[in-house]
Amino acid sequence: MIDSPLLNPVHAHIQGRWVAADSARCFAVHNPATGEQLAEVPALGAAETARAIDAARHTLATPHSLVQRQHWLEDIARVLRENKEELGRIVTLEHGKPWQEGQGEVEYAAGFFAQCARQIHELAPRTLADTPRDCRWTVHYRPAGVVGLITPWNFPIGMIAKKLSAAIAADCPSVIKPSSKTPLTLIALMKLLDEHLDLPAGYVNLVTGPAGPISECLMGHPDVRVVSFTGSTGVGKRLIEQSAAEVKKLTLELGGNAPYIVFEDADLDAAADNFIGNKFRGGGQTCVCANRLYVHQAVEQAFSEKLIERVSRLKVGDGMEEGTDIGPLIDRNGFDKVHQHLRDALDQGAELIHGEPPTEPAGDGWGHFFPPVILRGVRPGMRVTREETFGPLVAMIAFDNEEDVIAQANDTEFGLAGYVFSGDLARGARVAGRLRCGHVGLNTGTGPTPEAPFGGMKESGYGREGGQEGLFEFVEVQTIPQPL
Repeated sequence: MIDSPLLNPVHAHIQGRWVAADSARCFAVHNPATGEQLAEVPALGAAETARAIDAARHTLATPHSLVQRQHWLEDIARVLRENKEELGRIVTLEHGKPWQEGQGEVEYAAGFFAQCARQIHELAPRTLADTPRDCRWTVHYRPAGVVGLITPWNFPIGMIAKKLSAAIAADCPSVIKPSSKTPLTLIALMKLLDEHLDLPAGYVNLVTGPAGPISECLMGHPDVRVVSFTGSTGVGKRLIEQSAAEVKKLTLELGGNAPYIVFEDADLDAAADNFIGNKFRGGGQTCVCANRLYVHQAVEQAFSEKLIERVSRLKVGDGMEEGTDIGPLIDRNGFDKVHQHLRDALDQGAELIHGEPPTEPAGDGWGHFFPPVILRGVRPGMRVTREETFGPLVAMIAFDNEEDVIAQANDTEFGLAGYVFSGDLARGARVAGRLRCGHVGLNTGTGPTPEAPFGGMKESGYGREGGQEGLFEFVEVQTIPQPL
């Protein structure tokens, strides 16, 4: 069992109190590297979620000034950084990513709270310069109401930071539903908020448990006006359907299938270095990591050699062990999906040019370690080109001209992230502009940052998190004219 001062107790948090499930039921959380049971977490349901919503609604009666909200955001950023090592350790133990990467995620999360604190003045009322109809017109940004924040397992604290920071900036009380695979990080966050901030009881609530009854309550409750969800496109579509009855506002960050394009005039060393950092972060279990690697046929061999040389240096192992670069996949389902994508590509003629894929997880169904593998000769239609692999499988596709690679890159229902490498900046910018992705790195493999808006196109969702744009996802705009 995990031993941490930030996990005492291991409970949900409603109206300022630590609570167990009404049914006393719990679910187990395991370390994906070892199979060790880390904790038993309360399995709440609809009744407890409704109480959390009610607690949040009551806090709406007392508005909080921009200055007060700014102080809260600054305090959260500070507390996260002060507890970076322990929070990062909890992330590693329940997710599997290397400890240094877990600490980096905490820094990333702190950045969203700091960014919202710096930009919160954008939510101040503004008066129009013009006076149409002999009136003074003032635009106000009102809190939309109670918000539901549903987060995935792959960035346990990074994903909630994107949502909670903007909710607090907008003065919206929240009900948070973490993934049942990685709830401990958010319990630790609630512990820090409880001990170090003067948030009103019920302003931030945490409900742990199965997704079905909790999300259905959030979607069906009239007091929940906005739901922010990060996860699969399939679940996102169901939420869209469920939102119709009460015309709820949704912000959705859904699936990805990121193209990573390397032209013949690119700096191949830079492209390879950036690819390593992009593809293998979180073991390849990120929605913005390269899923399809397009390399111009003139440099395919040279780039393959550079990639193999770099990948061969990566160490796969327990995230708590020094020097680990890639941890385990989150569970057996994740392991099986990567293996199926690999098998499908090989069966259809792709060539394995690096790596020895395992056939089974290590020991008793745990230890879902999947060493990185590289394929050449991947073609459109293979599962690895159509679906999000979410693992350390590199699928290399050769191309011979600009129009061809743009068409292939856009031939997907997803549009979250993409990457273009070219020595010709005019061509690079032209191609980037034609990719139907919300985030396109030009000669960089970097993912999103708190300072800039991030979100998807097409079936990768709508709404933005981060940047000035992310501040406005949880507000309603009210215009008040007044005679001069």
